[in-house]
Amino acid sequence: MKKILIANRGEIAVRIARGCRDMGIPVAAVYSDVDRASLHVLEADEAVRIGPAPALESYLNVDAVIGAARTVGADAIHPGYGFLAENWQFAKRCEDERIKFIGPPSAALRLVGDKIRSRETMLAEGVPIIPGMLQAGGGDDACIAKAGEMGYPVLVKASAGGGGKGMQIVRSKGELPNALATARRVAKSAFGDDTVYVEKLIERPRHVEFQVLADEHGNVVHLFERECSIQRRHQKIVEESPSTALTPELRARMGETAVRAARAAGYANAGTVEFLLDEDGSFYFLEVNARIQVEHPVTELVTGVDLVREQILVASGRKLDLKQADLVQRGHAIECRIYAEDPANGFLPSPGRIVSLREPAGPGVRHDSGIYEGWEVPVHYAPILSKLIVHAADREAARHRMLRALSEFAVLGIATTIEYLREIVASEAFAAGRTQTDFIEKHMADRRPAAPDESAVHEALVAAALFLSSKTGREAPGRRRESSPWDALGSWSIGRRSS
Repeated sequence: MKKILIANRGEIAVRIARGCRDMGIPVAAVYSDVDRASLHVLEADEAVRIGPAPALESYLNVDAVIGAARTVGADAIHPGYGFLAENWQFAKRCEDERIKFIGPPSAALRLVGDKIRSRETMLAEGVPIIPGMLQAGGGDDACIAKAGEMGYPVLVKASAGGGGKGMQIVRSKGELPNALATARRVAKSAFGDDTVYVEKLIERPRHVEFQVLADEHGNVVHLFERECSIQRRHQKIVEESPSTALTPELRARMGETAVRAARAAGYANAGTVEFLLDEDGSFYFLEVNARIQVEHPVTELVTGVDLVREQILVASGRKLDLKQADLVQRGHAIECRIYAEDPANGFLPSPGRIVSLREPAGPGVRHDSGIYEGWEVPVHYAPILSKLIVHAADREAARHRMLRALSEFAVLGIATTIEYLREIVASEAFAAGRTQTDFIEKHMADRRPAAPDESAVHEALVAAALFLSSKTGREAPGRRRESSPWDALGSWSIGRRSS
């Protein structure tokens, strides 16, 4: 590949840009008006404006993204996650324009993106699925009839998307009409398709997903599981690998099923087969996320496989060098997603200027970040700032390492979920591995933010004052200024004797 255009923003765009640089491939970024000074733009070799702040007019604007690729001479596009990553029409447009889409073929993307069709396909291949609707359409009457047949509680889901958008839990017949209306409205806004369906709600399951890699020559492997059960409003916030719930035998069965599911869909490139795991050890196909996942670093740390690199190699036509028998899990990894949200105020988004930033470091600590000190967090997009990932020899060592890293992490100027995540990881339930999908409701519902420590408030005010009065705060807005050894020499300069 001569040049890759990254059709995304934030931490994932930064991650992909650095992966391309590792491979010696030039990279171009796209940006909206509010992202002109974003880190992903600064990390790229070149960047193209694609529109105003609203995503529909920029990052979701197919013509603008394709036009940007033509402008910079990119022969491939990496979509990251979100935005156009699972849009089969965009993948097809790339194919028609002879631009390589670094992801699955449009036909496979169309299949797995349609939750109803993918359920039909998996059922035909003997992959266990959750009881529910197998036909699209039919309107509310069909949904109500199926819910009555299965019995409550049920789950209303969007057929054309993922990420929990539009998902509604319904526990009685009287709740269903409003839930259907809400799900349709959200699905239309998020995916441009208001088709919904109902399936049986599995109470207190674990959300366990398997990373798969498939090349264009029919080779498929899995890279084991990630436990993603700790979710808030259907969004994952803490992920780990290995899962505490899987035995070697169950892991092997679920991995083989994930490979079978990928083959059934005609899948190529990186993807994730998601399952719900019941308390009795039964597991059910949930969906295929046809993209790189937010939580992919967890797998990278326990397997030693660079997933972005593998995506690019597969897209360039290479056969997988990985063999299933050679893949093993080493140690334990945990990831916490850092959001610009205010836990003390109903987790409302917290846009604003980052006036001070201290990032954690040390052995076994990785920080995939899309932010820097002095950057203005916009209100227009998902509020994820970064991902903090740790790796250690075992789960308890990884848990303590995460607690240490979170305690070192400081962001001033906006509210974040750092302390909330620290409380989760420090909890007795997390330490014991009791991480079903009701974890937040069961263990964090009564959580009350601790009263601010007066000394910490004083330190924060001093730090903010120092930042605002420093040269770093006044010079080169939008760029991070690295300290230099020349600064220590004061007014010394070449060709002039010091006094």
